[in-house]
Amino acid sequence: MTDPTTAALPRPSPAQRWLALLFVSVAMFGNYYVYDAFGPVVDLLREQEGFTYDQISMIFSAYSVAAVVVLLLGGYVIDRWGTKRSIALFALICLAAAALMASTARFETMLAGRFLLGMGAEPLIVAATAALAKWFKGKELSFAFGINLSIARLGSASADWSTSFASPLYDNWQDPLWLATGVAAVGVTAAMLYWMSESRLEGRVDLGQADATDRLSLKGMYAFSASYWYIVGLCVVFYATVFPFRAFAIDYFQQAHGLDRGTAGMLSSLLPVAAIVVTPLFGLWVDRVGRRSLFMAAGSLVMLPLFLLVTYAPPGPAVGVWIPFAGSAQVPLTLLLVMLLLGSVFSLIPAVMWPSVAYLVRENRLGAAYSMMTLCQQVGVALVPLAVGRFNTAFAAGPANPAGYAPGMWFYTGLAGLGLLFSWLLWRAESGPHAHGLEYASGRVPG
Repeated sequence: MTDPTTAALPRPSPAQRWLALLFVSVAMFGNYYVYDAFGPVVDLLREQEGFTYDQISMIFSAYSVAAVVVLLLGGYVIDRWGTKRSIALFALICLAAAALMASTARFETMLAGRFLLGMGAEPLIVAATAALAKWFKGKELSFAFGINLSIARLGSASADWSTSFASPLYDNWQDPLWLATGVAAVGVTAAMLYWMSESRLEGRVDLGQADATDRLSLKGMYAFSASYWYIVGLCVVFYATVFPFRAFAIDYFQQAHGLDRGTAGMLSSLLPVAAIVVTPLFGLWVDRVGRRSLFMAAGSLVMLPLFLLVTYAPPGPAVGVWIPFAGSAQVPLTLLLVMLLLGSVFSLIPAVMWPSVAYLVRENRLGAAYSMMTLCQQVGVALVPLAVGRFNTAFAAGPANPAGYAPGMWFYTGLAGLGLLFSWLLWRAESGPHAHGLEYASGRVPG
């Protein structure tokens, strides 16, 4: 009789894998919803509680400051506790952060809550990635990651849509944040169910071990090629442009363009909606045709004029827009086109940029490369909202002075110009004799 302790265990069944994916993805949904739930109440905090743009910018930036701290500490907790406990722990931290921010309008408390969210949300993403790697390694791993990201992005879109489906809550700033706390509680429930499901199957199926978390090593920075650093530069300015703009977008559309909150939320939601639908399609397309650095340059070029168009171009006629679960609205044509183009760029550049790193860095250095890239990204995302908030305050931006938002839009445009420069430098490097194969469908230089 075969000893069960030495017999090879079976891999998880498809039903077990996809159930694990569902639980992990719902936990991520709650994480993303809480992150984006603050944007729709910016105007209410300003009007009802007297918050300034500088204070709101500091609250936004606190998350990224915490994320940098977490990245520097590395994956110690995840390695020591395992994914099932880590996902539950970090989901609980996100829930506590959401409740802290909803509890009071005291600036210092909200700042602490946003910082706490960064301490929980970023490790939760890492733990979720490690968990999926265990369940789907050798199976439908890329597809599982894509589904996970789509469900997570749906959390971002739902936070914007809440201005429509939960519009009665927006009589005050607090109720929408308590709604976000409730969504975070659903995420915690999913994390606990994942813990239970993994615990129940331990010793019965082969979950293997996810690859150990690769610690960030500043000493290894010199080992990366120039092309890698061009991608890092593009990553920093791209996310430091899009994320802060999205953070202020609902308030901006209300104050500068006179839209109601529901319409502004629907416009803002077009970015994550595009990412949900189009990002995997762009990824498949680029895998077939190559031209990765060229596509990054094209996306940067498309983004360059968008912030000036939204500032100076005539609004154009109102166009009817309908989104499932969010309702319908009449949207100025210019703003709609700008957001659709920005949503396309938001889908194209990440779909090409992140996988391209795998062509530039040795496999045993990928973890450090992605950690370095994410750290630099979060530094940019932390600093840019502070600058934009300072511009808005210094130029008295508001409904009585919509032109006060223009300096911030010029700042975004300058960042987009830097992105175009980095992508051009990358294209030039990858078109020369020392190319890494980014321009070819196979990812390898012929010959």
